[in-house]
Formats: sequence, structure tokens, C-alpha cells
Amino acid sequence: MSGDTPQSSLADVDRVVHEPSQSFVESTNVYDFMQTHDVDDYDELIERTTTDIDGVEESGLEWFWDELVDYLDIEFYEPYDAVRDDSEGPQFSDWYPGGELNIAHNVADRYAAVDEERRNKVATIWEGEDGDVREVTYHELERQSSQVANALEERGIETGDTVGLYMPMVPEVVSILYGCFKVGAIAVPIFSGFGVDATATRIEDSECTVLFTGDGFYRRGDPVYLKSAADEAIEQAGYVEDTIVFDRLGASQESSTHEVPWNDDRDSWWAEAIETRDDDYETKSLDSSQESMLLYSSGTTGKPKGIVHTHAGVQVQCAKEVYFGMDLKPADRLFWVSDIGWMMGPWTLIGTHTFGGTVFMYEGAPDHPQPDRFWEMIDRHSLTQFGISPTAIRALRKYGDDWLEGHDLSSLRLLGSTGEPWDPESWQWFYENVGNGEAPIINISGGTEICGCFLMPLPNQPLKPCTLGGPGLGMDIDIVDREGNSVEDDHERGYLVARDSCPSMTKSLWSGDDRYLNEYWSTFEDMWNHGDWAQKDEDGFWFLHGRADDVLNVAGRKVGPAEVESALIDHEAVNQAAAIGAPDDTTGTAVVTYVVLDDGHQVSDALREELRAQVGEELGKPFRPREVLFVDEFPKTQSGKIIRRAIEGTYTGEELGDMSSIENPDALEELENAQ
Repeated sequence: MSGDTPQSSLADVDRVVHEPSQSFVESTNVYDFMQTHDVDDYDELIERTTTDIDGVEESGLEWFWDELVDYLDIEFYEPYDAVRDDSEGPQFSDWYPGGELNIAHNVADRYAAVDEERRNKVATIWEGEDGDVREVTYHELERQSSQVANALEERGIETGDTVGLYMPMVPEVVSILYGCFKVGAIAVPIFSGFGVDATATRIEDSECTVLFTGDGFYRRGDPVYLKSAADEAIEQAGYVEDTIVFDRLGASQESSTHEVPWNDDRDSWWAEAIETRDDDYETKSLDSSQESMLLYSSGTTGKPKGIVHTHAGVQVQCAKEVYFGMDLKPADRLFWVSDIGWMMGPWTLIGTHTFGGTVFMYEGAPDHPQPDRFWEMIDRHSLTQFGISPTAIRALRKYGDDWLEGHDLSSLRLLGSTGEPWDPESWQWFYENVGNGEAPIINISGGTEICGCFLMPLPNQPLKPCTLGGPGLGMDIDIVDREGNSVEDDHERGYLVARDSCPSMTKSLWSGDDRYLNEYWSTFEDMWNHGDWAQKDEDGFWFLHGRADDVLNVAGRKVGPAEVESALIDHEAVNQAAAIGAPDDTTGTAVVTYVVLDDGHQVSDALREELRAQVGEELGKPFRPREVLFVDEFPKTQSGKIIRRAIEGTYTGEELGDMSSIENPDALEELENAQ
């Protein structure tokens, strides 16, 4: 997860464009926290929550994560003995040792057990692509998650066993997730857009014996059949003994024209397996370090990494970020565009439901049946927080401002973004047209590895276009040089690192400690290397510049792909851009770029030369693209991320490997026929 900003854009983003009013500042949750603890400004707040304080035995980091539990009313069944035990170093910190809790209790049980008003509050609003709308109250959520827990125990699932969620985005995914938590099972969310190979890899690695799936879902008006892909993945991976199938498309009905493949020894319909179960279940009290989720990272490049999260870690991190970063209020309705298989899905659910809030979920495509689908839903459901990837905004911006007309977006208080680099023009468009020049863009960057954010602006702060603000609360983050020393000069680029752990940092990788240590802790001594280029300007605003390992080395001179892409997007004709490195006999590596044009602009050799010249002017002549190729779309995941590996592999002729995460497979043919 990365909300990057290319270096070439810094001249364009050097102006504060969002300055929150004093009344807005004083209305924020983080302002209340600062007042409670006599903190005057952001710098003091970060210092207070991360660093050692003279005369105070407990470090700022430990003080904050201890204070957070009571401040956010996170309930433990058994109190912890200490905030953490870091005797084995930051790599293996044990947070809240001796404590016992369960995420399901904090997000569902306690709200269903109180007064009628709280019990009947809506936990989830769901809208299907076909227009169906369903609301689920906290009472209904708790009952259904208890039914899931009972069904899992009947199938032999115990604490520490893995359970797969290869599900469409229907409200039942929330009950499944929380049902796993109740029984102590480790939930393994799998992106519903994955094909057979990617799904099989995750089933095989996690060794889950129970898999939840569906007959399918709708995408751009057509049914996408999920059950057959699940069956093929199970055949390839093994392990799964029970499959529980949710009927989204009506396949279980006698009138259905679609015949779902069925294995009587393994398969059960949701109505039979879950809805007939007892809706009373005593949620287990679990050790703070008990695994809660196994989330997979880097599914589009190399063998995916199984990220291991705990009940205590995920609980406090997600709650902290939604409460302070997204400024969640009791009446808010938060919508973050994500699948349950991506980190932002569980993050949104756990963070919002910790406070008895309402999550909005949407099943389908952002531009179906028309490009104003998001704007229409924000208007109709009075949504208050809206998170989306920059790439998705660029795609919606391409349709034009007219699609926003007639839709009342005044309910939006905050905007959110993550996942892809911003360009200043698209950031400004999002801010002015969707947020009406008032809602701050909480542009965040962290990752699946922490189920949260290293960098996150706070809503009471001013903003420059594309900034990520600064370190999140309780996150000891720094920018260092190749030797691991802090970068002191403004505008000097360095590596983004964490100097200490946080409760939600993966306790290791599912495959073992060796890969975990090598991936994150081997570059610098006792520092987590996140792999991103970072930079802080003279005013203290932080920016990211893409992955440090993605640098293009052209004749000994280095440039990040995001910098080239930003230079291209600065041209009025360009809507999206992607830069790759290609072998070159003269320079070793040459820059090759692909471009999606805005409406009203035509492909021409003259435009091609204009774009090459623009990159040369902004970055230097050595970085002028050897080729500028034009396409109508890029291959993307359902969450809007451009799959650059597919672009590079298509150009060089290399084997693409598993491309099942692609939302638009026709884009691969586009690349092959690029002009």
C-alpha cells in the first residue's frame, strides 16, 4: 500500500492548498486527544507518541499504545502484564503479553448486547451492482457470526486453524470474518478476482480445510462464476474438506439456468450450513498474540508472502487509524473501495465497527452502468468518508466533470487514498470536484505487513497536493541513507524505515522467520526497511517516490518510474502513464513508456516527440523515453493498481506468470498492439 508522489512533481506541490478551518480542527478526534494530553502541535504529538521522554520510565511508544487501549475503549477479557516485551529485539516484539481479548467481541458482541438503539444500529450497508440494497444491524451481525462460529466448530475447526474466504463482496463476508475470530480460527481472505492459480497458491500455503465461496457475483452487468474456479483451485491445492457456498446469483434456486458444479461430499449451501445453526456462541478469550488473519502480499509479483496478524495488533491499529485518521463519528458512513481480499477491506471493517460505526460496501465496477456510479451512491446513501486509489480517480476524471453534476456530495467530510502514485492534477481534481475544496485527502501509505499505515495525514493538518502528511501516531518512522543514518537535509531522498515495531507489525511470515528477517530486517540493523523512497520538504510534509528497488539505471544515472510517469502526466494530453526499463545496448537500460490519452487528443508522431521532450526537460536528456507507446487502458487489479509487471513482461517478451488478478484481461492484448 503506497500513496506515492513522484519527485518531479515537488515544484508543483510546494503550495499548501488545504487549510482546515479552526472550527473543523477543534471538531476532530485527534484534537480532543491532543487537548486531553496537553499537546500543542503535530510535531509534539508524534514525539510524544514515539520517543523517550526525560524522567518518564515508559517510552513514548509504549505510553501511547497503552493509553490507546483505554482511550478508544478497546476491551480485554484479561488485562495485559506489560505493553510489550521486546527482549528479542524489535523484530519479535510481543505486544500486550498476558492479555486476552477477541476482535469479534470489540466489533460485534458488545454492541449487540447493549440497549435496543445500539443493537439495531446499522453496521453494514451493502449495494449490489444490480441495485439491490441490504442493511445489516449489529444484532444481526452478531447472530450470524455466531452461526458461522458454530458451523466451523461442527467441521472440526479449532483455535489456530485456517479458514479461507474466497468470497464475493456481499455482507456475509463480514459475518464470516468475525465468525472466524469468535472461534479463534485464522481468517485467510482471498481476492474474489483471483483465478485458479493464485487462489490455489493461497489455499496450499495456508492449508485451510474449510473454504467459504459463492456461486458468483456481478461485474459490469455480467455474472462472474466463482464456484468453478474454487473447485479447480481446491483440486490443484488440496487440503479443503468443506466448502460453504453463498448463493449470490440464485444458483440454488430451481429456476436457475446456471448449473453450479457440486461435490456432495464437500459442498454445502450457505442457507443449509449457516442459517440453520444456533445463533448463540460464547466468543473465545484469546491470547493477545493469537493469530487472527493471514493476509497475502505481493500477489502480482513472485511468490506471495503470508503476513501473520494477531488479535491485539490488528484491533488497536485499525481502530486508531479509522478514529484519528478518518475522524470517525457516531453518525458517519465510511466507504473505502476494496475487496475483502485486500488489506483495506478488513482495515475498514475492524476500524469502523470497533466504534459501532457504519460501513458501506459495494459489489461492482466503479463505472457501471455509468461513470457516475460512485457519485450517485455517495449522494443517495449520504456517505461521509470515501477512500479510493489514485488510479481509479484518474480513470473517473477521464470521463469528465459533467458526470458529477446533479449529485450532492456535501455529505463527504473526508476523502482517502492509497495504493498508487498521485499526480498533482488528479489530486487537485479529487479535492476540488469530489471534496468541494473542503474535505481533506487522507493519503496513506503502509502495507499489508502492518495492516495499517506508516504515513498518514491527520485531518487537523494543512495539506499540499500528494503529500502523505507524516508519520502516523505511535509509528517511529524515519528516512535514512544507504548507511542507515537519518537524512537531515530537506529534499534529500532516502529509504523509508521503521526504527521500532508497532503492535500490528506482522509477527513473522507464514513461511517462517528466515524470509521475514531477510525481507524486512536485513538491510539495516534493527530497522524495518519498507522499500520505498521517501522525502520530506522544508515545511515538514512527507512524500514518497515509489519502490527503491524499481529504480531505472540509465547509463549510471538513476530515476524512479514514478518520476517519469509524473513528467508525462504533466502534459495536458496524458491521463495515465507507465514507465518501465528495457535492455539497451548503449545505456544498459532504456526508458520505455506507455500512455493513455485524455479524451480529445489523438495519437501522432508529433505528440510522441512532445512527450519525449517533456520528460527530458523535467528529468534530464538521459531519461527521455526510447519509445512512447499508446494504449487505451492498462492492466489493473480490481482495486485499481496498475500491474506494471505485465507491462514490462509484454514488452520484453518474458513469461508473465499468474495474471489471474487482472480485472481487465483484454488490456494485455492492448499492450501487445500498442502503437
